[in-house]
Amino acid sequence: QTALQGIILLPLRAICITFILLLAWLSASIATFCQPGRGFLPLKGWRRRMIQTTLSGLTRTAFFVMGFQVKVKGKVASLPEAPIFVAAPHSSFFDAIICALTGMPSIVSRAENLSTPVFGTILSSLQPVAVSRQDPDSRKNTVAELTRRALSRGQWPQVV
Repeated sequence: QTALQGIILLPLRAICITFILLLAWLSASIATFCQPGRGFLPLKGWRRRMIQTTLSGLTRTAFFVMGFQVKVKGKVASLPEAPIFVAAPHSSFFDAIICALTGMPSIVSRAENLSTPVFGTILSSLQPVAVSRQDPDSRKNTVAELTRRALSRGQWPQVV
């Protein structure tokens, strides 16, 4: 009976996750279409709300479909309390749970990830701080960008 459930559930879960991923890509594409100041100015208004609500909900739904049920104990720090917060060790896809539970903050990511099909569009909508491993000044530039965003008085979203 358990093997039969797996044979049925695995394809259903894969189809649902693929559908959720395509919805997330579509939402990210709409929110960033003709975005003024792409990457240099924070998303505002309906664009930011769309990313926060839609992508957060879709990410939570995807994890639920995968069989994860996450319960939050305590209160998530607000933007004025913590413009930057750390999720460590960040070595797996579970970091996406943290992003979904905290309202889809900006993240620090490898610059190469932005060119990945589908995932790159979703990642770009989060307005990441891109780190280039080929650029010797990248570490200094990343620290400067994180500082700029942290001192922006709420114009930029939180950064993980």
